[in-house]
Amino acid sequence: MWSCITDFFTYETTKSVVVKSWTIGIINRIVQLLIITYFIGWVFVHEKAYQVRDTAIESSVMTKVKGFGIYNHKVMDVADYVTPTQGGSVFCIITKMITTENQVQGYCPESEKKFNCSQDSDCTRPNKAGSYGILTGRCVPAKGSGKMCEIKGWCPAENDTIKMTPMMEVENFTIFIKNSIRFPLFNYTKGNFLSTITDNYIQKCNFDMVNNTYCPIFRVGDVVRYAQQDFSRLADKGGVIGIKIGWVCDLDRADDQCNPSYSFTRLDAMSQKNAVSPGYNFRFAKYYKTENGTDYRTLIKAYAIRFDVLVNGNAGKFNMIPTLINMVAAFTSVGVGTVLCDIILLNFLKGAEQYKAKKFEEVSDRPLDSQTNGFYRSQLSLRHSDSGMKSSDSIQNYA
Repeated sequence: MWSCITDFFTYETTKSVVVKSWTIGIINRIVQLLIITYFIGWVFVHEKAYQVRDTAIESSVMTKVKGFGIYNHKVMDVADYVTPTQGGSVFCIITKMITTENQVQGYCPESEKKFNCSQDSDCTRPNKAGSYGILTGRCVPAKGSGKMCEIKGWCPAENDTIKMTPMMEVENFTIFIKNSIRFPLFNYTKGNFLSTITDNYIQKCNFDMVNNTYCPIFRVGDVVRYAQQDFSRLADKGGVIGIKIGWVCDLDRADDQCNPSYSFTRLDAMSQKNAVSPGYNFRFAKYYKTENGTDYRTLIKAYAIRFDVLVNGNAGKFNMIPTLINMVAAFTSVGVGTVLCDIILLNFLKGAEQYKAKKFEEVSDRPLDSQTNGFYRSQLSLRHSDSGMKSSDSIQNYA
């Protein structure tokens, strides 16, 4: 117990030992050079660790679609093929529609083959629900030959197996995107309309990756191609395309250096690998009323390309606090070279015992203890020889 108490109340002070060794000297300088290069090249230059960063980007997106197409011998404009109509960051361009007209509330046979029946009991099996209405439990004659289970709902039931040709003019439609962003930490605002953009330029330009990287007008066919998708297949089954706007701004530079970058990707890639529910489609209806007050509707199953405009980014600006923190970390890390060299000296090089004797020394406040104790008997290497002989090693000791 007394030994533990005395060991606890001890004090260690730094002792400098200069080792004149080419091997250790080269290793030490190489390690220090690598650490300094890492902090200067990666931490300060690449990662800009001297800046404080704001990642809480605030964004507003407004969109407009323009173009005319022909579908079922009808001219389609924006009001016909774009939904929703608010012009937000998520919108759909309808490429194909299957319509079921003049539906009214009533009783009619189902339209899917899985509801074929021969007697009423075939329509009352447990856990069997109708696709387009509530099953009544009766088996009734259907158009053509055979019988189908009867439903109560909007009649006639939809038949979505009809083959329709997509509206291929969609490929040449254009999407206008207006994006405004703000970094609240710095109270910095910017938009994707650069100061060099004019009305004449807007009327003529289309975005491309080489010559018009900041044009806010995007041709649908180009967006699909940049997302590495086939337009004909996408228009037939539908899908979801992401238009990503990235803002990475260095606010230590001029304002015109903070510009958006655009990238494009297929967001519903998993639906391409799934044969059960490929692509993207949805249903909506247009409602009418007859002269006698009866409601009827036109049901539309729409296949569409959905566009999601996604905005992300961050901004950085010089700040003394992260600069000082990273500088201290850099200077502290240089000491790793010393630790590595100590490990090599103490364990792998010739004369390791001699180095241990030079490096570690125990001194007591009692003269007797200071003469009899010590790590690795270091006092033997430090005492002055009566014969005046000098140490032949290459280690200089500085207390």
